[in-house]
Amino acid sequence: MKMKINFRFGLTFFIGLFALLAVIWVVVPTSQKNEDKASTERLSIGATAPDFQATNTLGEKVTLSDFRGKSVVINFWASWCGPCVNEMPLINRVFQDSDSDVVTLFVNVGESKGTVNEFLTQHQFDFPVIIDVTGKISGMYAVTGLPVTYILEKEGNIAHSIIGEISSENQLYNYLETAKED
Repeated sequence: MKMKINFRFGLTFFIGLFALLAVIWVVVPTSQKNEDKASTERLSIGATAPDFQATNTLGEKVTLSDFRGKSVVINFWASWCGPCVNEMPLINRVFQDSDSDVVTLFVNVGESKGTVNEFLTQHQFDFPVIIDVTGKISGMYAVTGLPVTYILEKEGNIAHSIIGEISSENQLYNYLETAKED
């Protein structure tokens, strides 16, 4: 008789534990989906761009919110990404030609400082690059493919997002002009 009671108790305990784990399994992914949805909503046009702080290849601390009052171009790229390499000279020209009201932030996704510096030297680029080895910044901006470019207006809100290669200098300048007007 005692063995039947212990068996029933054990069986009830395991069924209860299984039910509890099933509830946790269902609830946790749902809350993570809601967080992902909130992250995507943050990135809609007109929303405030997620602030970040990082160090660039020159060893300088860069905080996005420090550039309020200026238009900002944030370009996410990697040296192994063909379209990123193709658009880099165009974005570099914009970086060099832009007036003091425009800041260009190049964010390398997932590569080491050595790899980035080697790429910059090989292609004769002299702009500083923020290295996002862990993917924290690109995650904040929901970057799932490269290249991705965000243009922020002076108040720090997203004015434009460009997914994929920028092939037209005029397109980029037009986006910058509309961001300056906002």
